[in-house]
Amino acid sequence: MLQETERTGVISGPRQETGAEPAGLAIEELSHSFAARRVVDRVSLAIRRGEVHCLVGPSGCGKTTTLRLVAGLEPVQEGRILIRGRLVAEPGFSVPPERRRVGLMFQDFALFPHLTVADNVAFGLRHLDRAARDRRVGELLERVNMTAYAAVYPHTLSGGEQQRVALARALAPEPDLMLLDEAFSALDTALRTQIREEALGILREAGTATLLVTHDAEEAIRAGDVIHAMQQGRIVQSGAPAELYARPANSFVAGFFGPVNRFRGRVRSGLVATPLGEIRVARLAEGEAVEVIVRPEGIRLARCDGSRGSRARLVARRDLGPVHVIRLQLADGSQVKVRETGAIDVAVGEEVTVALDSRHLFVFPAD
Repeated sequence: MLQETERTGVISGPRQETGAEPAGLAIEELSHSFAARRVVDRVSLAIRRGEVHCLVGPSGCGKTTTLRLVAGLEPVQEGRILIRGRLVAEPGFSVPPERRRVGLMFQDFALFPHLTVADNVAFGLRHLDRAARDRRVGELLERVNMTAYAAVYPHTLSGGEQQRVALARALAPEPDLMLLDEAFSALDTALRTQIREEALGILREAGTATLLVTHDAEEAIRAGDVIHAMQQGRIVQSGAPAELYARPANSFVAGFFGPVNRFRGRVRSGLVATPLGEIRVARLAEGEAVEVIVRPEGIRLARCDGSRGSRARLVARRDLGPVHVIRLQLADGSQVKVRETGAIDVAVGEEVTVALDSRHLFVFPAD
């Protein structure tokens, strides 16, 4: 096996850069299999310094394996991984995890119970003298608002406080890359939002490239500058949260960011017939089988007043402040979910006219 200096050349010494600064993390055509099952399939992405990218998808889609490959916890079988322009892994070559300048945060915090808060943060700073180490620990505890807890042990802290300590410990060696694996999911909803915003704010301020692995679509939308949607080992779409929501690449992405109504049909004379009415489609062949996806917020209701449109009966309604979650029964007996905002003067049992908002309607070739 070649040694690290043989693979990285001059980059193994002081970093030499020309032109644009290299990405904080670059993954190139990464693939990985367990036995005959390919769990990561030609994954590529790049994260600039100070950016937060979210790798999202259902359980078993390959996102945690991707993170483990980047961290150096699994050997690379195919592809390459570079951190700040420095090659850290390719087939037959791997920089050890402790030499990759990568910070890791997990769901369970993984603090050392026998060490104080200050000693937990100082754990990765043994290369510094005592004065420099104490100074760095003090700076980090102040940054995460945990200075007053320096001498206490982790078991005396709340979940949010332990997460702040875990963040300080991960930041202590000044990593070039931070990897977060469902790092906030163990916290209750309100605290999760607060701690996540605090942590990601600190990482952006420090200019640390960050990859957050999550199955929570709402967390990805709130946290990520860029979202990578992963399905069966592949990244099927990458982009800003608003882009994936407004222009999903396939039915999986469209359905990942909240509940949807799905219909099957075929293209006939440029139209697809659904229980909600006919939908005009473009760029799909005559007779092609398609899946129509309508988000709950894409269905508009009105009282029946003789106007044209599909009709339905309101069979359930739940008012959540200004938002109304409604279930309609259509003429063919099927039911759809509706999400209305603002005032609505329709009661359970009443018949309504239904219209569709094209911004929340998508048609894809059927799988």
